[in-house]
Amino acid sequence: MKLMIASDIHGSALYCREMLEAYKREGAERLLLLGDILYHGPRNDLPEGYAPKEVIAMLNPMKRELLCVRGNCDTEVDQMVLEFPILADYCYLELNGVTVFATHGHVYDPHHLPPLKDGDILLNGHTHIPACEEILDMNGGTYRYLNPGSVSIPKENSAHSYMIFEDRTFTWKNLDGEEYMTWKTDSRS
Repeated sequence: MKLMIASDIHGSALYCREMLEAYKREGAERLLLLGDILYHGPRNDLPEGYAPKEVIAMLNPMKRELLCVRGNCDTEVDQMVLEFPILADYCYLELNGVTVFATHGHVYDPHHLPPLKDGDILLNGHTHIPACEEILDMNGGTYRYLNPGSVSIPKENSAHSYMIFEDRTFTWKNLDGEEYMTWKTDSRS
């Protein structure tokens, strides 16, 4: 399965459109959104192209292709206008024998871990900073922390970005489709 992973649209129709163009170009089978879909939140400036109603109109027709978890800016009122579920705090995915705990990152993150087994992946957005780090937990196990960065409000000079999972490999790309980082799930570095 080819999966596209993105986070933190924050109501930007401009970057949502670019993300969906990338999704079509990639030929992914599903799009996993890691939260903060419509609202920019009180800590962020309005993203370029802020138009949540346009984002709604772009995403609702894709409801059968979307998987989502709730971000800290996503609420019940957002769910009222979106035709696909967005209020799950997390989900577990099994990708080629690797367990992925997908969440936004405001509850569970590398400093407040969910229950993970050695070799599992913690996948979240929220920080708006791409990441691929091996982390040692308090019990001596290791897990991988992955973050696709942000579609609309990247931080720390990172790109407007997303990730692709295919053939046991996670690939980070900017919205133009240029690859800038990869990690293969059976590698230990």
